[in-house]
Amino acid sequence: MTSASERLDDVRAQIAKSATLAARSPDDVTLIAVSKTHPTEAIRPLLEAGQRVFGENRVQEAQSKWPALRAEWPDVGLHLIGSLQSNKAADAVELFDAIHSVDRPSLVDALARAMAKAGRRSELFLQVNIGDEPQKGGCAVAGLPALIDHARAADLSIAGLMCIPPEGVEAAPYFALLAKLARRHGLAGLSMGMSADYPAAIMIGATHVRVGTALFGERS
Repeated sequence: MTSASERLDDVRAQIAKSATLAARSPDDVTLIAVSKTHPTEAIRPLLEAGQRVFGENRVQEAQSKWPALRAEWPDVGLHLIGSLQSNKAADAVELFDAIHSVDRPSLVDALARAMAKAGRRSELFLQVNIGDEPQKGGCAVAGLPALIDHARAADLSIAGLMCIPPEGVEAAPYFALLAKLARRHGLAGLSMGMSADYPAAIMIGATHVRVGTALFGERS
């Protein structure tokens, strides 16, 4: 069994290697440790090893874990990477520094209202259904220009795009498509790449990689 600090070192080394091969700085890649379903006792060792950016899938689960952890580590950045219901927008804005799953106009409107009321602005990524999979969230590729226009009209700053490629196929072409879409719309952020494929995502331009299993181990 490897320790949390050893797993973190391995992932950071792989990020540095991939970034260097792509003539990029490793500092341009944010490692999001995906702590969804993991209890606080599994998260603490990574915090103690220096990891400061974490990702959760659900607002309610994050509310049960992170206020106490952030009391000890106030410099933690928390990212919502799972789907978000519009009626949870206010809770999400209160808790998360970034939201990666903005995928429809109604959610844009709910987040705009929540941010105006809270006086707090979370970093936003638009999720693209890059493989056109009916079971997955995300805006259709064809609908992306309209969603970007809607977000900008609502005075929301969009940091970039996010995707989850189809399982069981080569991910690189989907990463390349997301990068192309981001360039087309003048967006710098690319949230793409997970434990199995984050090196390829970094080579193609990922600015945020969402890594769970490689850091926490396989879920029981």
